[in-house]
Amino acid sequence: MESSGNLTAVSSDAVNSENHTGNLSAKLIPVIGIVIGEHSGDNLGVSLIDSLRKIYPQAKFIGIGGPKMLAAGFESLVPLEKLSVMGITEVIFRLPELLRIRKRLAKQLIDVGADVVIGIDAPDFNLGLERKIKQAGIKTVHYVSPSVWAWRSGRIKKIKQSVDLMLTLFPFEQKIYQDNDIPVRFVGHTLADELRYDEDKLRARKTLGLPSQAKVVAIMPGSRFSEINRLAEPFLEACNWLRSVDPGIKFITPLPTPNCCELFTGYVDSHGLSDCLSIKQGVAKEAITASDIALVASGTATLEVMLLGRPMVMAYRLAPLTYQIYKRMIKVDSFSLPNLLAGEQLVPELIQNDVTGEALGKELQNLLYAEDGNERLLRKFKLLGEQIRCGASKQAAEAIAGLIE
Repeated sequence: MESSGNLTAVSSDAVNSENHTGNLSAKLIPVIGIVIGEHSGDNLGVSLIDSLRKIYPQAKFIGIGGPKMLAAGFESLVPLEKLSVMGITEVIFRLPELLRIRKRLAKQLIDVGADVVIGIDAPDFNLGLERKIKQAGIKTVHYVSPSVWAWRSGRIKKIKQSVDLMLTLFPFEQKIYQDNDIPVRFVGHTLADELRYDEDKLRARKTLGLPSQAKVVAIMPGSRFSEINRLAEPFLEACNWLRSVDPGIKFITPLPTPNCCELFTGYVDSHGLSDCLSIKQGVAKEAITASDIALVASGTATLEVMLLGRPMVMAYRLAPLTYQIYKRMIKVDSFSLPNLLAGEQLVPELIQNDVTGEALGKELQNLLYAEDGNERLLRKFKLLGEQIRCGASKQAAEAIAGLIE
């Protein structure tokens, strides 16, 4: 069945195959497709669902989602873990499976008569999906701009063929879409709406069972297995390096799933850190709040740490071949979101071969025991957070509703 571009009527048991025109009524239930590619998209997805439900209370949400989206009533057609792949060589190994998943998912979303399909991040998977969906006459939205301003700028042509609307999280991303006549709206970031500087550190420590007086470091090696496998060793070597400086130091690692926790636990045990490092599932906000500083993988987590007002050291490490390919295409000097937003190096970044336990430990030590308490850095973090605190999910939902209708 092809979508008419209007809202599709569905019963509680099945999707009605008839096309509908006219104004939205209480009997019409829109079918909204959402596809995320990793756990960092889960927060954006669940916030968007909440905001869209205020416009369409009975909407049906289907596609690929994470645990928070599932808890909000989302129907995931494929387990999220099937898509959580990082790096060129890793994707090549899994490419046939990923292409099969995308083909099947496109057919399911078209057959159910989705009124709109929203790809959240994961551009290498979602743009191809969105193109097929758009060709079938269904409106498409891409939420979270691909980094076309940083590398692979030629993707802008594919984006134009694939999306009816681009929603960007950061203000500097709009210009390239405006220059290429692609409808775009800057909506801000949901994390900036949710996270505040005034979170209570002592209360968070009590909740997580951490001592009130010790130095605490949040260890955040990423949400993908490939990230954890590449960063666990140097991150934990950095923990042992810091222990040699301060034997009373404590560490907390928040991870998104039981499988991630199990994987990281093996590394922790082998490094003899089980007595001073706690692993917790699904408490990233609390773990960052409880900490004095964070050691974090490149990605959305750097934004979380910035918004909660903690100094950080960022690490970025890929498979050697993947990195050599990326290195020749990258147009920017920074990888962390705070540095990209600020246009200057606020956050120490260690890349590829520089990611060693000793190097990470020394950078952490410099920030952890800084004489000025990192006051200038934290003031800048606060200003950057205000720039992207715009009521993102509400704005995104309004833009999507305008596209549907």
